[in-house]
Amino acid sequence: MKVAVLGAAGGIGQALALLLKTQLPAGSSLSLYDIAPVTPGVAVDLSHIPTAVKVEGFSGEDATPALHGADVVLISAGVARKPGMDRADLFNVNAGIVRNLIEQVASTAPKALIGVITNPVNTTVAIAAEVLKKAGVYDKNRLFGVSTLDVIRANTFVAELKGKSPTDIEVPVVGGHSGVTILPLLSQVKGVSFSEQEIADLTKRIQNAGTEVVEAKAGGGSATLSMGQAAARFGLSLIRALQGEANVVECAYVEGDGEYARFFSQPLLLGKNGIAERRPLGSLSAFEQQALDGMLETLKKDIAQGEAFVK
Repeated sequence: MKVAVLGAAGGIGQALALLLKTQLPAGSSLSLYDIAPVTPGVAVDLSHIPTAVKVEGFSGEDATPALHGADVVLISAGVARKPGMDRADLFNVNAGIVRNLIEQVASTAPKALIGVITNPVNTTVAIAAEVLKKAGVYDKNRLFGVSTLDVIRANTFVAELKGKSPTDIEVPVVGGHSGVTILPLLSQVKGVSFSEQEIADLTKRIQNAGTEVVEAKAGGGSATLSMGQAAARFGLSLIRALQGEANVVECAYVEGDGEYARFFSQPLLLGKNGIAERRPLGSLSAFEQQALDGMLETLKKDIAQGEAFVK
């Protein structure tokens, strides 16, 4: 299997590349691209780690040499949030970066499974879809907004609160990937129960966890290590599904049937062609239903902004 990481010299990209180098199946190859000239050096650095995963690094304006033959493309390129910025502030810079990279993916690796990490994901995934459509290669089962960070944060916070092992907790997180559009379905977590206050507090913490990191880093960046871990988990799940493993399920932000919005994060059964099945949300609590109804206007605006950017 070949995985290309675009934006590989950044904080997320380097963490992601390290995890993939140590966890991809033996015989895989890892292709690293970034505009920054340090990227080939990042590849050499990683190549000294003794695993049977080949690493190459590419830099400059042209990402296509990194993309040839890629099965999975993970895009983390872009600027990070700073204190006082919300994800909408990132849009002006990151929208152009994502458009440019997806154009190159469309021409070089049109059949690859694409995971978009670059924020604001609610909007950048819509940009990616429109660019792929223009190029005539869009397949809604092969494009994903990586919202796994919301899931791993939810798992961590629930486990801390309830004194459980984080590996025993799996919280489905649906909706979008910023602020009020992030909806953890705490009513569906097996083996634990919550008071109404705990649900309200946990939901808010999961929604604002990104800001928690930005403020704690005091101007020094945003979530890079946890996002690297989340992206690696999702990328490795895609690889396992491509290799024919059954019952690989992840939540991700994808185009569905439009029941809630054109793009929506929901549980997905992954397969050899990307999404094998979009799973229903299941029964929601009154709190969750109200939160879902309340987010849709925001989510639809985010999506429309991405569509308009390309058009």
